[in-house]
Amino acid sequence: MKLSAQEEYGLRCLLHLARCSDGESLTIPEISRAEGLSVPNVAKLMRLLRLGGLVQSARGQSGGYTLSRPANEITVADVLYLLGGPLFGPAFCERHTGKAKVCPRARDCSLRSLWSSAQSLLDEILRRTSLADLLCDEGAMARRIEQLSRAMAPVASGVGQPGSLRNRV
Repeated sequence: MKLSAQEEYGLRCLLHLARCSDGESLTIPEISRAEGLSVPNVAKLMRLLRLGGLVQSARGQSGGYTLSRPANEITVADVLYLLGGPLFGPAFCERHTGKAKVCPRARDCSLRSLWSSAQSLLDEILRRTSLADLLCDEGAMARRIEQLSRAMAPVASGVGQPGSLRNRV
């Protein structure tokens, strides 16, 4: 499993904006310096995030970027799906056919069930985690993920069963 640099950097830029006080905006060069990213890369990310409705921009002397909604209303799922999509979406199997045009296991594949179930569990954690939740130290976030995992344990036991998370993707 691998997140793209675009997804990671986009999350970092949004977290930097989430740390701002109400009404404070940041420019692309300010975000670039703070996150150690190139100005062109941050400009591209901010454009995508603006078009996706996660940030808003203002021009002029006091212009810059702000979150379009409160940090507790923007989930990690919102960000990752805007910038890259699911790790194991419907096209995952289609991209991994080897030399064949269609995967030889297209009709009956235990791997597809594994990837679908893993994606469902991951989706649930990402939907339950907001930018505001990430404004803490690593230890606090680890504890939050542990709490989420315990809360999801009954849900996870039904993955792959009729009516389970797997069937809602």
